[in-house]
Amino acid sequence: MKSFFWFNYIINILKKYLKKIIILGGFIRIELENLEKLNFVLNFLKKHSKTKFNLLVDIACVDFLNFKDSRFLMNYLLLSCSHNSRLTVSCWLNEKDIIQSSTNIFSGANWLEREVWDMYGIFFYNHSDLRRILTDYGFSGYPFRKDFPLNGFFEIRYDENKQYLVYEPIELTQTFRFYDFLNPFHKKYIF
Repeated sequence: MKSFFWFNYIINILKKYLKKIIILGGFIRIELENLEKLNFVLNFLKKHSKTKFNLLVDIACVDFLNFKDSRFLMNYLLLSCSHNSRLTVSCWLNEKDIIQSSTNIFSGANWLEREVWDMYGIFFYNHSDLRRILTDYGFSGYPFRKDFPLNGFFEIRYDENKQYLVYEPIELTQTFRFYDFLNPFHKKYIF
C-alpha cells in the first residue's frame, strides 16, 4: 500500500470541515460536512506544500433519486503528481443547491462544470461560461438524472423537403409483441 504521509496532516487541519473519511483499497475519499466550504478545502489541498493536489482529474456526479435529504453526490477527483497520490473530495447537495464554481482554483474545471450542468442541472455560481456543452441549446431536461425518460421527449430526423433537422414529440405505440426465446441454432447433444 502507498505511503500517505499527508493523510494525518489533512485530517488534523480539516477535521472541522469533514463529515466522513473512507479508505478503501488504497483510495481515500473525504466527505465534506458543509457545501459552502468546498472551495476552501480544494484551494487548501492544491496550494499547501504537504498535499500539492494540483490537478483536477474529473468532477463526477451521482444521482441518488430516492434519497430524501440530498439527491446528488458531487465527487472532485484530485491528483498530486509530486506525491503520486489521489484523493476524492465529496459533498452532498439537493436539486436546488448552488455550488460555487471552482474555475478560479482549477482552470480545468470549466468544461467539467459545464458537463455537470448540462447532464444533471446543477448550477455553478460565478462560472464565466455556464452553458450546455453536450446537448443542443433548446434541449429540455437533464439526461443523466434518474427521473429523465429513457427515450427522451423529442425525436430528431432530417426532413428532405425542409432541408434541416426537425424535432417532433415522441409517439409510442404499445402493441402486444410475442417473443420467441428459443434459439433455432441450439442443438441438444446426446452422448
